[in-house]
Amino acid sequence: MIHAAASEAEKPQSTDSRCLAQLARIRQSAEFDATGREHRFLQYVVEETLAGRGSRIKAYTVAVEVFGRDSTFDPQNDPIVRIAASHLRRSLERYYLTAGKSDPIVIGIPKGGYLPTFSERGSPEDANAAESSMPTMQAQAAGPSDASPVAARPGPGPGPGPGPDDVRAQFERIVSSKEFHGGGRGDALLRYIIEETLAGRAERIKGYSIAIEVFKRDKSFTQDDPVVRIEAARLRRALERYYLVAGQNDPLRIEVPKGGYGPTFSWKEAVRAESDRTAVPDASGPIVSARRRGRVLLTVGVVAVAAAAILGYWTIDRPGSVSSLRAGSVSVPDGPTLVIAPFANLGEGPNAELYTDGVTEELLTALPRFKEIKVFGRETSKSLPPDVDVSQVRDELGARYLLAGGVRVSGSRIRVTARLVDASDGAILWSEDYDNDLQSRDLFAIQSDVASKVATAVAQPYGIIAQTDAANPPPDDLGAYSCTLSFYDYRAELSAERHAKVSACLESAVARYPGYATAWAMLSIAHLDEERFKFNPKSGAPMAMERALQAARRAVQLDPGNTRGLQALMTALFFNGQYAEAMRTGEQALAMNPNDTELMGELGTRVAMGGQWQRGAALLDRAIALNPGGAGYYHGTRALAAHMLGDHPAAVAGIRQADLQKFPLFHAVASVIYAEAGMLHEARRAGETFMRRRPDFVPNLQAEFMMRNLQPKDQLRLVSGLRKAGFSIPDGVEASIAAAEAADAKSR
Repeated sequence: MIHAAASEAEKPQSTDSRCLAQLARIRQSAEFDATGREHRFLQYVVEETLAGRGSRIKAYTVAVEVFGRDSTFDPQNDPIVRIAASHLRRSLERYYLTAGKSDPIVIGIPKGGYLPTFSERGSPEDANAAESSMPTMQAQAAGPSDASPVAARPGPGPGPGPGPDDVRAQFERIVSSKEFHGGGRGDALLRYIIEETLAGRAERIKGYSIAIEVFKRDKSFTQDDPVVRIEAARLRRALERYYLVAGQNDPLRIEVPKGGYGPTFSWKEAVRAESDRTAVPDASGPIVSARRRGRVLLTVGVVAVAAAAILGYWTIDRPGSVSSLRAGSVSVPDGPTLVIAPFANLGEGPNAELYTDGVTEELLTALPRFKEIKVFGRETSKSLPPDVDVSQVRDELGARYLLAGGVRVSGSRIRVTARLVDASDGAILWSEDYDNDLQSRDLFAIQSDVASKVATAVAQPYGIIAQTDAANPPPDDLGAYSCTLSFYDYRAELSAERHAKVSACLESAVARYPGYATAWAMLSIAHLDEERFKFNPKSGAPMAMERALQAARRAVQLDPGNTRGLQALMTALFFNGQYAEAMRTGEQALAMNPNDTELMGELGTRVAMGGQWQRGAALLDRAIALNPGGAGYYHGTRALAAHMLGDHPAAVAGIRQADLQKFPLFHAVASVIYAEAGMLHEARRAGETFMRRRPDFVPNLQAEFMMRNLQPKDQLRLVSGLRKAGFSIPDGVEASIAAAEAADAKSR
């Protein structure tokens, strides 16, 4: 095994060289699909850790030393390191699923930090190694010796790691739940491996001993009998389902990692900021970020033997730490759950199976990026047959939706068929065929493209699942999750009435589920709309802009990869005058989830408003093409972009398609577009409607323009259009804008 080392003296001499050899093996592989920046990131964290400087690996040092950011870098405003780490984790996962299947050492970067783990794989020919629990240890800088003999992953809770009483209480909590479908055998297997581990006999947990002592096989039992492997797979699925459905808020997690039968016990990680970042305060008081003194990830079967040699533990600052928040602070409401069945191989030839597996893998990567849905993991997916019965998905896994399909290869042609099934009644909600030519396109590009299209159609905020849930919300979905659906209804209408309702709903949601990142993101937008649209403004401090930025940062802090959170942060930064940071956040978010049309449309809007009308229009066109039924708001922005680009027929067609009659600014944009197109009657009528609803806008015209980061030359064009439409523009506005433009030109 590769030991987590507290000091250079304690490390075996060969450990560093073997880990560095594995690093080189990964970086030289064509299957390691990472950018140059991610290559440097991986090399840096591995070399720093092996050099005993793991404690230095923080977002700030990575940004400055690897990505070349200057000393003013603030990880709270710039998510570059979190996003790069997320990409790197996916690249490593893909590598170990393909070229690295047989590599002797697995390098990983667990979520929640940037310190790498190094795990040694057992030889597949060694039956004992295959059955024993594979150690996963995190090499790190020296720290105090306080390893727990039962803690797989120390974290927030009573002490550095779960104790025997904690583990037994969690076991009872699991097996007593109706959502744990372990059956008699699963209960017995789980109890056995837990008690053996707590008794210090983890090394006895092998297929043979389980078969004899749990399943009452006789002593002639051999590996040809798959009973233990089958029951272990069922137990893993049952545990995954339990924690996805009923156990979301449980303080302790019990898992049985693949490759053996020894369990791991870990405190469920509370919502915590990065170690070098301060949490965003809210009305309840400041949240102090957790300070990492070191972390060791250990499989329990090894800890009992190696505890005296392994150093490092978690500590949490108290009081006021994240872990001291009231119970339920990291919970999220029930949302739609999706199972991806392995796609069926309907083709011919030796590569057909490879193509089929590749499509399934791409879907398992693309769909979880949408945080509005919960996707069962790879292990559950791979355990199902391609023709899985919908009743199994509903009754055993408790999932609402099933995504299934097939891949047919014939000669150089490949066809992928996908369908989304409602598990409650077996109805096919959506289906699509995708055809490609293997001679003209790269296989991996085809797989990725198909997965992106399926993910966009199924999981985006205005996609099939969202539409189905909005029309027929599940019986237990009466709380916070419904707010996310009503938020998209609000975005489609943009009225003060809907804003009031969705704001109240989201305020209630985050009070009930303080760890619900998506709700915080949506609340940020609602706060922002108080100021930019003057919807239901609240008096007193903090101001709407400040509340919007705080809520967006809270969302990203809770879940750095949450697309809606990054979108909210981009928008809040934009309207707070931090244009460069806003654009960087938006571009990085889109790179992380290129299939999210809500994000794509918002980024296109911000890019256009900042003066890049052509590029903004291209992003908006793509968002609308992928999601023609999406928010009319983006149609309106696209119409304005057409106007600014001089395409007046397209501008008129676009503003008519937007048709946001309850949204005051829609009428202002419409009046300018109609006036420029010579439709003066329509222009004056739209202008009168706007002035009735927003009489404050024109008297404060330049401030409104500046809040939206409009360039001076674009401001002048819009003022001209407003004059043509019959608006009475305050004296001196053009002169003031022209002076600002001259000053801007001089500064360049």
